[in-house]
Amino acid sequence: MEYLLRQAGTDDTTAIGELIAASVRGLAKGIYDERQIELSIRSVFGIDHQLIADGTYFVAVANRRIVGCGGWSKRRTLYGASRFEYSRDPEMLDPAVDAAKIRAFFIHPEAARQGIGRAILEKCEAEARSAGFLSAEMMATLPGVPLYSACGYHRAESVSVPVGGSVEIECIKMWKELR
Repeated sequence: MEYLLRQAGTDDTTAIGELIAASVRGLAKGIYDERQIELSIRSVFGIDHQLIADGTYFVAVANRRIVGCGGWSKRRTLYGASRFEYSRDPEMLDPAVDAAKIRAFFIHPEAARQGIGRAILEKCEAEARSAGFLSAEMMATLPGVPLYSACGYHRAESVSVPVGGSVEIECIKMWKELR
């Protein structure tokens, strides 16, 4: 699949929101149950407007349609949409001691396993390195763990993330040195 990788803008938010829902419903099926999927779309997963404003969020466009997105952050927030206040912390990180945060990766099921996630991840890592970060970390959903493991990320711990209605999803905190 041919695609263009570019920085996300505020005019992309509707398409990104649609992509996120399609990605979670398609790629998490059979890993998380239907209730976990639907609650997570309404709570944890969604658009992170801070990443877009910071210029550290990217989209992959194929045939004039956004088929992938992901970003990195120089802020403390590790995961969660702008509306998911449970995990938000806008404080700036110190690249000399803190890890850059790899955030909000979603690929359309029709575009999965075609190198788009890896390309966005490489772009994020390169930018984080250029900003002085020596390492990166993320809170990976279970469908994303194989990609991140293949790209050199190491599992740190399993975390139960609340998605609403006393329902949780399992995620894996992962890290990588960027040197």
